[in-house]
Amino acid sequence: MLLDAGAAVLRALPPEAAHLATLRLLALAGPLLPPAPPDDPRLAVSALGLSFPNPIGLAAGFDKDAAVPDAALKLGFGFVECGTVTPLAQAGNPIPRLFRLYEDRAVINRMGFNNRGMEECARRLSRRARKGIVGINIGANKESADRIADYARCFAKLAPYADYVTVNISSPNTPGLRGLQNRDELTRLLSVVTQARARATVPILLKIAPDLDEAALADIAEIVLASGIEGIVLTNTTLARDGLKSAASKEAGGLSGAPLFSRSTEVLRQMRKLVGTRVVLVGVGGVASGADAYAKIRAGASLVQLYTALVFHGPGLVAKIKRELLALLARDGFANVTEAVGADAR
Repeated sequence: MLLDAGAAVLRALPPEAAHLATLRLLALAGPLLPPAPPDDPRLAVSALGLSFPNPIGLAAGFDKDAAVPDAALKLGFGFVECGTVTPLAQAGNPIPRLFRLYEDRAVINRMGFNNRGMEECARRLSRRARKGIVGINIGANKESADRIADYARCFAKLAPYADYVTVNISSPNTPGLRGLQNRDELTRLLSVVTQARARATVPILLKIAPDLDEAALADIAEIVLASGIEGIVLTNTTLARDGLKSAASKEAGGLSGAPLFSRSTEVLRQMRKLVGTRVVLVGVGGVASGADAYAKIRAGASLVQLYTALVFHGPGLVAKIKRELLALLARDGFANVTEAVGADAR
């Protein structure tokens, strides 16, 4: 595949330069790319009031400004999540802020919610034909005096253009942001955001960190169930550095990729026990194969996201994961993805 060959060339560039070049390439090639082939019906998932052609999504962080969601959908993703978007444009943290860990099949980033702001994102999304499922991940500005108000502003502005909205309170790269996962702050945040939804009835999801203990997860589960939001994304990047081999492993920031898989899947499994089937769970963290996606699904995820693995394997990975997932479903006697969701919890 031409795009996979291009991905190999891009890996020769510094990480952030490669990322920007990838976005430009997709912006140019997107209109010329054919639609993705129809997915096998066994991969279809009904969740969040939406019909997903397959459960494999592109995680937030790749397309921060909603520049290429439709091109990304043509790569075979069942859905794409853009962002994180903040009310005001911000440059993020100083460069370098993105590091490949080849030996660990991982990435460390300390981007700091760099994006062009909600007004620019809204302009881009307003021009879409709304074919395919596109979610928006929202956050707060670093220097904001009222971060909860930032989420409400972003939601009100972007929800009309989104199929769902993810409230991101778990990035480790905005000082103090993870404090919004605490009981009182999270209760107030979700109350404010759900009130803002009165004018735009889209599903709301909450993205949480992997670095939470059992008590914190229990609090979050209780608050989410009481709030009426529809889903939880598990998980964001981690601050842990256990067992890494790469020279860049000591860089500050959030770690994603293969080393995150076990912890993020365990958090997913714990959350499934706490909330059952009352909210939709989205599994993300270290997915690089059909077996990885299947493990998230069996742990309780109705949907799965990936990003870091594309850095190492290229866009052809999406079709490969779907083929492998179908083989695993057939091996275990499941007629479709939905039958396998939460199988390990039953």
